[in-house]
Amino acid sequence: MKLIIAYIKPEMLMQVKRALLAADFTKFSVTNALGVGAEPGIFEYYRGAEVEVDLLKKVRLEIAVDDAHVEMVCQIISDSARTPEPDRTGDHGDGKIFIVQLHDVVRIRTGERGAVAIR
Repeated sequence: MKLIIAYIKPEMLMQVKRALLAADFTKFSVTNALGVGAEPGIFEYYRGAEVEVDLLKKVRLEIAVDDAHVEMVCQIISDSARTPEPDRTGDHGDGKIFIVQLHDVVRIRTGERGAVAIR
């Protein structure tokens, strides 16, 4: 079992969500996040002074999957979160996907463990 953690642009969340649901991956968590990466900060004006905002808004998506589904879920997230460009290379700030080994999962309601608990 793996935990897939993806950081994506907030405006891409609905596309990613629709793509995951269409592929029958219906159990995931979404939280707001702030981060610094390769994407440059932006400048805004606050009370007449220019301020650099370098902690940019992202969305953190977490989904636990069987080992057999890891590549499929990563491909779905990558394809649906990438900024649409003519050459499909995306843009800085499109996000990252992290894959973490899950040692065990317990469903609180039934006490089921392992892969059965994430289905």
